[in-house]
Formats: sequence, C-alpha cells, structure tokens
Amino acid sequence: MSIGRLLAVAAIALAVACGSSTGSGGNPPPPPPPPPPPAGGHTTTISVANNSFSPTPDTIPAGNITFHWAANAITHNVTWQTGPAPFPMNSATQVGGDPDYVATLKVGTYTYHCTVHPVVMTGTIVVQ
Repeated sequence: MSIGRLLAVAAIALAVACGSSTGSGGNPPPPPPPPPPPAGGHTTTISVANNSFSPTPDTIPAGNITFHWAANAITHNVTWQTGPAPFPMNSATQVGGDPDYVATLKVGTYTYHCTVHPVVMTGTIVVQ
C-alpha cells in the first residue's frame, strides 16, 4: 500500500471517529420543569372570590402569605380566629381590584374567616 493511500485511509478513519462538526455538542438539554404542586394548595397566594378562599386547607412554609381579591370579588375580609399568638393583623374589608393583603405567619395552624360571610367563607393554613 502506498504512503498516499495509507494517509487517505487514516484521514477517513479519523473523520469518521470524530463525528460531524454539526453534531449536538455544546450544552446539555435543560432539566425538565418541576412538577405542579400537589392538590390542596402549597401556594403562598390565596384567592378571595365567589364567597370562598382558595385553596383551603393549605400547607405552606413560614413567611408571607398573600390574599388576592379577584377582579369580580364582592366585599370580603380576612379575620384570624386561631393560630400562634400574636395573630397577624386582620385585613380591611375590600372588594375586587383592591390591593392584596399580606400577612406574615410563623409555624403553626391558623384558621380564618370572612366576617361578612362567616358561615361559608372559612379557611385553614398549616405553616411548617
């Protein structure tokens, strides 16, 4: 076998072994998105609408929780009933479009209700 032919075979073998210059290379694909939270909440935002708090019950980490009045919400409020003392300050009575109400909660179980609709609008938050 001539030297030229040997070099040609070696060059072809090297090209095949290295693969194409347009291969995937570079960065690996991004990881998949995290799974959605399990049923029953685990969110730090509670929706106030249609004479209900949603989600309830809810389990969250210690810290801030936000109550958001839906755009079409009628008059509602958040009044704390039980939980670790001292309770957070109660919200003002608000309607849809009013600013969100934010409370800071520490570890424990809290119950709350709307004084305008105390029978149907109740909620529980477990803070871990």
